[in-house]
Order: sequence, then C-alpha cells, then structure tokens
Amino acid sequence: MPAEWEAHEATWLSWPRRDGISFPGLYERVPALWCRMIEELSLGELVHVHVTDEPDEQLIRAELARSGRVRRDRVFLHRIPTDEPWCRDHGPTFVVRGPAVGLELAIVDWRYNAWGGKYPPFDQDDEVPRRIAELLDVRRFEPGIVMEGGALDVNGMGTVLTTESCLLNPNRNPGLSRTEIERYLADYLGARTVVWLGGEVEGDDTDGHVDDLARFVSARAVVTIVEDDPADENYEALQDNLCRLRAARDQDGQPLEVMTLPTPGVVEREGQRLPASYANFYVGNEVVLVPTFAHSRDEDALAILARCFPSRRIVGVDCRDLVWGLGAFHCATQQQPRVSHPVFRS
Repeated sequence: MPAEWEAHEATWLSWPRRDGISFPGLYERVPALWCRMIEELSLGELVHVHVTDEPDEQLIRAELARSGRVRRDRVFLHRIPTDEPWCRDHGPTFVVRGPAVGLELAIVDWRYNAWGGKYPPFDQDDEVPRRIAELLDVRRFEPGIVMEGGALDVNGMGTVLTTESCLLNPNRNPGLSRTEIERYLADYLGARTVVWLGGEVEGDDTDGHVDDLARFVSARAVVTIVEDDPADENYEALQDNLCRLRAARDQDGQPLEVMTLPTPGVVEREGQRLPASYANFYVGNEVVLVPTFAHSRDEDALAILARCFPSRRIVGVDCRDLVWGLGAFHCATQQQPRVSHPVFRS
C-alpha cells in the first residue's frame, strides 16, 4: 500500500445522502463541504464521486456547476449507491505491485460492518470496493475480515500505524489475535512492521481510528495529537500514544521522528463531544486539506503541517459542521495511486 503523499491518479468520494444518518438536522450545510473538497482536489487529480441515482446525480451536477473552481473535466460521477458518505472506511484499499514486476493496481476488499455493527444497514457500503474494481477492471483481493481504511496509516515502506482499541475490538474480528491480524496486514498490504497505539478520543464512534490520532507525513516522520491540559479526558490516552511512538521502530529498525499536533480542545454540539482532530487531514497531489474548528490552535496546526508538506498548498477549512458526522476530510476520501498506465478516462 503506497503512502498517501505518493502520486495519485484520483481521489474517491461518496456524496452524502439527505436521508442518511450522518448529519442529523444539518444536511443542508454539508454538500458545500463536498464541493469544496472537489474544488481543491480537482486542481491536481481526477475526482470520482459515488452518487445514488439519476435525480441525485443531477442535483450534484448543479451544485458543482455553481463553483467556478471545479475542474469539471476531472470530475466523474458514478451510480454506486452508499449508505453513508465515509469513503475512507467503506471504500477499497488500493495497492500496487512494485516496479520490479511492472506497476499494477489492485484493490483489497475488506469486509465492512459500520464500525462494529453500530449503524445498520450497511450492505450498500460493503459493496463499494467490488463496484469500483469492476469499473476500473482491476484485480480484487478479499481477505474475509472486517477492516476500515481509517484504522490504518502507512509510510509506503512497510510500516503500518493502527490501534488496539479498534483492530482488537471484539465487534470486528473476535476470533483473531494480534499476531493473526498482523499477518493479514503483511499478506494484503505488504506490512513488515505494525506500530500499535492504544485507545480512542472522546466522541469517536469508530473505537479509535488512527486517522484521528497519528499520521505518517514522510517515510520516517509521524505527527500525533497531544492535549496539554491534564484535566482533559483525552490527556492520558494521547500521552500514552506519544510514548508508544517514541519507542517505536520502523520496518528497518529505525526510530520514528515524532512531531506533535495540538488538539482544538472540546468541540461540542447539542451537548455531545465530537472527535475534532487536526490529524484527520487528507494529502492530495497538490493540496493538504486540513480540518479547522474556529479555535486559537488552528493556525498552529496549519503551520506544523505546512512544514511537513512544503511543496503543497495547505488549505484549512472550517469543519465544525463536518465533524457533526463524527468524521472529517480523511474519513471522506480514499486515494487511488498512480500507476504507469492510468486505468480510467472518460
């Protein structure tokens, strides 16, 4: 599995449904965020968007037509219905064969059960990788175990970041041990080393997806969120993750370079704490989309990520509405790596 900052052919998105459950009472403010993602990403790569049906497609085309920045020649709508819009988790994991054997794109089609069976129905979401594999005419591998894309982060060299609270949770694969899960990651993603972090942040319904906690920003460098206030309920778990990362080694036995990102403190709506995290950024070919939360720490987070990705535009977007769905930019996107022969053109 290539690293996210390696060259993309495309980014995949699932357009949110009005009758979905992700944004109760707030749907009208959500499509603009998907338009913004498409605007920024289409400047540097293709963007594929799953839509439910023809009426939905026409509404989305009208939304995109109102934008003066969308590269509509690079945006493709596909009638692949989904239950919810979190493509990182229900979408495929794209993998490639290395140059020694000639680059080839393939898809890993994990089973999907809506974060431990929390939000049925999810049968349409579970079908997305198969539908994309058919559309692209690429090979599809089925490990037969539950896994979500947000639970994994890779450096493209053989090291995977993940969490015990998610992958070892009995609501995913109750019959599998840590060693057995590591074997699946080795067999299907080429993982040589797995770095296990601990628990989740408050408000996270995924049981601790790593993309809200820590992310690779280069082959040996990681950013991880930390909370400075010892009274905050996330303080101890995030300190534990920091210690684990500082003790970790990569696939070559080398220590990781560990940098810290602040948190935006407590972000709430209707009395519910939300999993607001600057770590839920997405790295496109030309842009890094960073969630912001109208907090004094927003600028610090943007500056840190600008130093990590000096060749890309760093775009902060207010995600207080998006995180009401308990996710942000990384949760909504899935990257398709570029191979020697592009596999899709209109």
